[in-house]
Amino acid sequence: MVRNTGVPKFHLLIDTCVWIDLAKDYHQQAILAALEELIRQHEITLLVPRIVVDEFARNRARVIEDAARSLSSTLKRAKEAVEKFGEPRQKRAVLRQLNEVDHRLPTLGDAAVETVGRIETLFAQADIIETTDAVKLRAAQRAIDKRAPFHRQRNGIDDAILIEIYADAVAATAPAGSRFAFVTHNTKDFSHPSGSNKLPHPDHASLFSRIRSLYFITLGEALRRVRPHQFADLMIEQEWHEDPRRLAEIADAIDQLTDRVWYSRHQLLREGVENGRTAIVEKETSPVTDHTRRPGWRKSTVWKI
Repeated sequence: MVRNTGVPKFHLLIDTCVWIDLAKDYHQQAILAALEELIRQHEITLLVPRIVVDEFARNRARVIEDAARSLSSTLKRAKEAVEKFGEPRQKRAVLRQLNEVDHRLPTLGDAAVETVGRIETLFAQADIIETTDAVKLRAAQRAIDKRAPFHRQRNGIDDAILIEIYADAVAATAPAGSRFAFVTHNTKDFSHPSGSNKLPHPDHASLFSRIRSLYFITLGEALRRVRPHQFADLMIEQEWHEDPRRLAEIADAIDQLTDRVWYSRHQLLREGVENGRTAIVEKETSPVTDHTRRPGWRKSTVWKI
């Protein structure tokens, strides 16, 4: 299951819920970029079960839609609350900030689409692990024995298949020095029920150790443990970004540009008058046109080129 490349690596199996949360959360793009770079440097190999690919595909549209919709509905309720109960003297400033966030919502939606595409690219580049009959049988036996993830009153067959696939990966012959890690946000099914949620459930604790096979509940922590120095450097590089300009800044820039264009045109007209290319005539002697009817047109004189 794990290819013998002769190079010690960390083999990561990342639960579907982690991939979905990566796609939803704009602020986790730096962690995704660090993962991509560590994979490119051959420091990490992904273990990607078919069941993860299929589940992510089923949730693809919802993830993209929820990325902006959840924030949009929250923003709408916040605006309504400020309008109804806000302090009159501060209401205007608060609404201005909320409008700035509203202005950025399309950007967040586009970011979700891009992130989903990057995750699917990682899947496409990995060797997909198919679910064998042996894995299915062991997962079913977990259900019969009421072992995690069947310790709760729910259908945990997908999670059982995932942990059994990981068990096969750890048990397979691998190059010397190879290490493994299982990463999940699903602490209710995989973590210790009464101890720290950073510890695996006792029903599958035998799969993990202090060195060769590790258990994590965040991808950032996993990457930091796997390659601490490279990860720190990559995060410094990836976390720098230039935020898009705020709506107020864009409006101010438009006003400034309008003033500059107005000033430039009138300076050119003044120069034309001074060198004789433009004549000043009384309005009464100038033909009336749509141009001279514009709002704000001077009543006593007009510029006529």
